[in-house]
Amino acid sequence: MNAWTPDPILLEVYANRFSAIAEEMGVLLQRTAFSPNIRERRDYSCAVFGRDGELVAQAAHIPVHLGSMASAVQAVQSALDLGPDDAAVVNDPYAGGTHLPDVTVVMAAASAAGRADFFVASRAHHADIGGPRPGSMPLVDHIDREGLRLAPQLLVRGGRLEAGLWRRLLGSVRAPRERAGDFEAQLAACRTGAERLRELAAREGSEQLQRYAAALQAHAERCLRDLIRRLPDGRYRFEDFLDDDGLGSEDLRIRVTLGIDGDSIEVDFTGTAPQARGPVNAPLAVSTAATLYVLRCLADFPLPVNAGLLRPVRLVAPPGCLVHARPPAPVSAGNVETSQRIVDVLLGAFAQALPDRIPAASQGTMNNLLLGRGQPDDPAAFAYYETIAGGCGAGPGWDGESAIQIHMTNTRNTPIESLESAYPLRVREYRLRRGSGGAGKWRGGDGLIRAIEVLEDGLDLTLITERRRRGPYGLAGGSPGTPGENRIVRADGSVEILPGKVERTLAAGDRIVISTPGGGGFDGTNR
Repeated sequence: MNAWTPDPILLEVYANRFSAIAEEMGVLLQRTAFSPNIRERRDYSCAVFGRDGELVAQAAHIPVHLGSMASAVQAVQSALDLGPDDAAVVNDPYAGGTHLPDVTVVMAAASAAGRADFFVASRAHHADIGGPRPGSMPLVDHIDREGLRLAPQLLVRGGRLEAGLWRRLLGSVRAPRERAGDFEAQLAACRTGAERLRELAAREGSEQLQRYAAALQAHAERCLRDLIRRLPDGRYRFEDFLDDDGLGSEDLRIRVTLGIDGDSIEVDFTGTAPQARGPVNAPLAVSTAATLYVLRCLADFPLPVNAGLLRPVRLVAPPGCLVHARPPAPVSAGNVETSQRIVDVLLGAFAQALPDRIPAASQGTMNNLLLGRGQPDDPAAFAYYETIAGGCGAGPGWDGESAIQIHMTNTRNTPIESLESAYPLRVREYRLRRGSGGAGKWRGGDGLIRAIEVLEDGLDLTLITERRRRGPYGLAGGSPGTPGENRIVRADGSVEILPGKVERTLAAGDRIVISTPGGGGFDGTNR
């Protein structure tokens, strides 16, 4: 009997069908969410997974979410037997999550026989998930001090909310009405995705869907192997450093050795610093997501994005190191900051193999700003979270883009009108940081300056930022980008220069001013 061969036209049709389901989920989530962080900044991701929990298709959302979500789906599969009207929730970074504010909702899409042939998932960054500081990204030394930690468990059973868990969720967070609206938006997105898969299976047959999902993953594997085969064999090393962990440790090394051999690649993080006391530790799912993102960036052709991309890759990360953290290490900044540095290190290594393709380092930080007030039991409590764009690295033949969210984030800015209407905050300045990009034949992109005034006393500020002690590296003789700077301008005119990771309390009239890094320059004149 001849082996089944997918029809190439139908393969493309199914690729678009699966990704369209994820895109529709995302549109519904964004339009029904309550918080500006999800509704305006679009800090969420949606995807479709196969029976084995492996990624089949995704929407064009956030790289650090999408490359790691399969681990959360598989953790749910291991812990629970999801029925067609059930929904699970998980945010535990050591069970497939990234950091606690990123909460994943998972639903099964059952076939006509009642067996789950596919799963859908939505992940959204909730502006608060409890803990001692508004925004749930405190500078602490234990995962359980960061906020509410959820192992895989049922949020919906047989179509009905689990009342006990729902009360626990909303009783643990600031602004529970806003959180409830965001959770309900995630559930609606997953219900829509599951229904679309059921409709497709009823029309085309479950076996047909399974076959083409597997064929798409095999196609992605072939594409990546073809790409790796075009790279020069060899071993390429690079290292870079995180500024600090927020609790006193500085210059935390991330080191990688790339081993390219034929159509496969080894990504070895041996030599990376041990996990830190502060919250810059990255779970392995985050490091996997960063690696997957960089491999996608190498392609000069449309590369299908699914689980097949990881098959040619062997990832080595010693347990207990900064990029493979183990409990009870805190991880809130690992998802947002360490993931960015992993990308910088991987691109620096690939630049040795592909000097005519790889750009200099981009800003290397998400510039996380968290402002809020009160504890979860305070009816006046609120939490606001945003990331701030910066400069993109220049490359061989192009200047870097200015004022852009780059690499592991794909969010938008919060519109000033939305920010000021929702919170006691006023944006006083928002402009390019001219000249902050690194010099070279091709200049790095410029960062931003964003100044926000606090309109009420007693607001809590948390900053989680990087590239404040050294700028993003240049390549081929290009200069580094200008490091970022954080400062408070008090109502009385005094100025406090802040470290990259800090907690403060602000009074009415105080301004927090964030100057983001520029990208590295690229020269290449003497190459």
